[in-house]
Amino acid sequence: MPHSPDGSPKTRILLADDHALVRRGVRLILDGEPDLQVVAEAGDGAEAIEMARSERPDLAVLDIAMPRLTGLQAARELSRVMPELRILMLTMYDNEQYFFEALKAGASGFVLKSVADRDLVEACRAAMRDEPFLYPGAVTALIRNYLDRVRDGGDVPDRAITEREEEILKLVAEGHSSKEIAGMLVISVKTVERHRANLLQKLGLRDRLELTRYAIRAGLIEP
Repeated sequence: MPHSPDGSPKTRILLADDHALVRRGVRLILDGEPDLQVVAEAGDGAEAIEMARSERPDLAVLDIAMPRLTGLQAARELSRVMPELRILMLTMYDNEQYFFEALKAGASGFVLKSVADRDLVEACRAAMRDEPFLYPGAVTALIRNYLDRVRDGGDVPDRAITEREEEILKLVAEGHSSKEIAGMLVISVKTVERHRANLLQKLGLRDRLELTRYAIRAGLIEP
């Protein structure tokens, strides 16, 4: 195992982003630090899960918007199967909804790509100390959300759709047919159609175009 100059083991990092240029830039930032090392790269959420299982990294840095499975979907699965893995989310968008979903998915930090050169190294080290890392806008959102809940005497609402429905919504929005989706998820076409009908009804949407717009707003696919 590679070691830092002080003799302690380096933090082994899995980096997942569908843009090779972004991965290269982030890798340069991380590998330039004496205590951090990127040991695996992935181009989508499904590949990130495979690489995490084979490489057993200490920390996964996941882009939120990726093909096949988003970073959020991958984070949920990784939190379930590798609870000891620390997870950081990378995003281009300062979006409160992503932020709360990321926390629910098991991520310990949230870094904006635009300031990754400033924040990412600190976020990695914080994650390894089991400390949350949030950029200032996210902290503001968290406090505002908490104050709103206290004022209203309520709790955070549950997700509007199930994880399976979210998987299907993403694949429909990416242009896959019901038959293709059935093959990918190893379920029947009839089951896909039922989930699709439930989605339209739950979300009050009419057709695939509206589903796609919703998927973009929810951060499941990039516009």
